[in-house]
Amino acid sequence: MSAFSGQLVLGIDTSCDDTGVGLVELAADGSVSVRANRVWSQTVHANYGGVMPELASREHVERIDAVMDDALKEAGVRVSDISAVAATSGPGLVGALLVGLMYGKGLAQGLGIPFYATHHLEGHIYAAASESSLQPPYLALVVSGGHTHLFDVPQTGEYVLVGATRDDAAGEAFDKVARLAGLGYPGGPAVSEAAKRGDPKAVPFKVPLAGQKGYEFSFSGLKTAALLAHRAGAKPEDLAASFQAVAVKSLVQTSVRAARDLGRRTLVVSGGVAANTALRESFAATELNVIFPGKGLNTDNGAMIALAGAAAIRAGRAAHGLEDGATAYAPLANSAG
Repeated sequence: MSAFSGQLVLGIDTSCDDTGVGLVELAADGSVSVRANRVWSQTVHANYGGVMPELASREHVERIDAVMDDALKEAGVRVSDISAVAATSGPGLVGALLVGLMYGKGLAQGLGIPFYATHHLEGHIYAAASESSLQPPYLALVVSGGHTHLFDVPQTGEYVLVGATRDDAAGEAFDKVARLAGLGYPGGPAVSEAAKRGDPKAVPFKVPLAGQKGYEFSFSGLKTAALLAHRAGAKPEDLAASFQAVAVKSLVQTSVRAARDLGRRTLVVSGGVAANTALRESFAATELNVIFPGKGLNTDNGAMIALAGAAAIRAGRAAHGLEDGATAYAPLANSAG
């Protein structure tokens, strides 16, 4: 028997272009610890400047066994040690989701253990659980290539959608700006690196929805403004720095204002864009207690799904049936905002 106590929860995420398998240990006292987090990031999409759904599905099928083996080795456990399985059921690319979902269901059925169909955004929120004793109420900003959502979490398992993007997700805008400026893919790291060499005031972008009373986000207009600046001859590094500065300002100002209005002192910031250094520094300068996921848990990964699964077990939620399917569009909010 492998050397661990408590329940070992396996998490699988294949919602987009990362094949993620993670293992977390749920101790008897309710605490959780990440035992393994292995991710295969697909590179084939760099040729297209964005994710190609069919290619993503094929890559998941080809890689998931190897990623699973690596996760078990990292944790020092065997398949028979797993107590429960959690896999992302949505939102995401349906073909990609089905790979991890069917893999997880088959494993759970074969081992005779509980299976939890897990919401991708809830996984991102629980990615911060390994870094602190996260307790509601708090706000959660999930900001990635496919999502820009701000949730109020008044109690465990309850999510009120406070605001979301009207158009492009923040990470999607980073990708598009990086592509038009010739900075490479994925766009987040490329823009962040180029911005270090640029002038954030070189291009006079306006903060989107600056005068709004609500808490929505918008990046489509900023993306268009970046395109016009590029055509006008803006240097790539100046374009990157100016775009990043305004995008970060929009995310931080809106989130901080929502926290003040709702009386929240803690803010969870997760998703791929949460790894952006400028964003982290800007949030650190606010009065909020801002919690970011640990290393390797910002972008899509299996450990965050395992953490969400462990939270479901801890809360006494019933396991899901094996009939749950993949869903491209799956709102997380379960209370009227």
